[in-house]
Amino acid sequence: MTKTWILVADAHRARCLEQTAQNAPLIELADFVHPHAHMTSETSPDRTGDAGKGHGRTGHAGTQFEPKTEAGAKERHSFARQLADFLNQGVAKQRCDRIALIAPGPMLGELKPLLSPAADKLLHRSVATDLTHYQGPELKQRVQHALSPPG
Repeated sequence: MTKTWILVADAHRARCLEQTAQNAPLIELADFVHPHAHMTSETSPDRTGDAGKGHGRTGHAGTQFEPKTEAGAKERHSFARQLADFLNQGVAKQRCDRIALIAPGPMLGELKPLLSPAADKLLHRSVATDLTHYQGPELKQRVQHALSPPG
């Protein structure tokens, strides 16, 4: 029986699921919520529609907002580190045989380099999509579709 850990993540939330066969139920092993997600969210109250206000055509548009973007990238990296540590520990303890990552491209870009060499060897598939908003049977169906071989 092959245990596959499937990490479904975005920059704010993640769930680690386990599946023992292709049509077996998904078992939730862990649920992660980024502690600072509200601070880096695009819909955060501190973000207003006034981006670039006062700069007009002076060529300075957006420069005053670079630190927020950098802070958001740092927070995403911190969250990715937490998720990768969880996966790396699971691999080290031989709790899974394969790993699959399902996350938007930027999060995949953060996660993959943080995997240990042992976890990287078990990386079966990575899919650039966001499935964090789905639950139950719909999540299972979308995970199966995302992990099915192309063709």
